[in-house]
Amino acid sequence: MFQPLDPLLHSELRLAIMSLLISDLEAEFPYIKEQTGATAGNLSVQVDKLAAAGYIEVVKTFKGKRPCTICRITLKGQQAFEAYVEALKSYLQIGKP
Repeated sequence: MFQPLDPLLHSELRLAIMSLLISDLEAEFPYIKEQTGATAGNLSVQVDKLAAAGYIEVVKTFKGKRPCTICRITLKGQQAFEAYVEALKSYLQIGKP
């Protein structure tokens, strides 16, 4: 039986963001932008959606005099990501003995 896929994580860019954060736990906005190849505007929108769901925390700070945005995965985000991976596995197991 298929497990439902979390529609919030099923977006390519949101899944990429979460995949980066699941291993590093946090990353600066420019790093995520570089790794995903997303535009700053699109990335900002998707980060906001993940933050609104409680999957990530966004911390705005400064490095010297320059603004710095850090994204951190939350426990809820880690659990959602793990559930998403398990749901994907349920699709891959269909038809296997």
